[in-house]
Amino acid sequence: SPEMPRERDPRDTKGQRAEVPTMSQIFDAYEKEFLEFTASIARNTSSLPSLAGDAKVQKIGETESDVAEAEALIRRMDLEARSQQNPAAKNPMLNKLRDYKSELARLKRESQLASRAANEANNRSQLLAGAELDDSGAPTSSSQRDRMAQATQQLDRTGDRIRDGKRTLLETEDLGVSILQDLHRQRETIVSAREHIHGADDNIGRSRKILQAMGRRAMANKAMLYGIIAMLFGAILLVAYFKLFRSSDDDSGGQ
Repeated sequence: SPEMPRERDPRDTKGQRAEVPTMSQIFDAYEKEFLEFTASIARNTSSLPSLAGDAKVQKIGETESDVAEAEALIRRMDLEARSQQNPAAKNPMLNKLRDYKSELARLKRESQLASRAANEANNRSQLLAGAELDDSGAPTSSSQRDRMAQATQQLDRTGDRIRDGKRTLLETEDLGVSILQDLHRQRETIVSAREHIHGADDNIGRSRKILQAMGRRAMANKAMLYGIIAMLFGAILLVAYFKLFRSSDDDSGGQ
């Protein structure tokens, strides 16, 4: 069965100072792969009528695998485009994506029609071969038709299993894309919360500075109050001294 594409990490891991590519670079890398697969699908579809037997079956399998790869790249490009925050970069990507989806749908229809026509032609040729054996009166024509019918049923069952497996893989990949989208939204929430925390830290720092300034001002006011009290106490002592000294002078003068 055709394998689904593995997620490529476009980051450069060479050296300690590797740079992470931007979203547009990741989208461009997916776009390049998508165009290669669509070109391969078109070539394989156009070559199907000229093939026969195992070569035709192999080419049909290659076409189906390329279609699955292209569909996976469409989903990845859609995720990258919707992750863009800047509309000037996001809108052109979404416009390209719409065109690519239409092109892939057209190529998929053409490949399915070509595959169906090729299978019908193959079945027709096998039936004609069985009919020739019947007309010639060969004693083995009936058993050959039975074997051919069994082989056709087995091929149909195998094709059904392949399609079921491919459907399961596509559903798994859709689930992965959904998880990635959820993780992206959670990342935005975490970044927003971190910005709020930084703002709260700034406010706490400013409040701490204000409290420190108020504390210094209170200390200065307290020192000033103590100074005034000391001055008043000194003035009281001075007045009392002069009063006592003058009263003693008056008493000595009266004697």
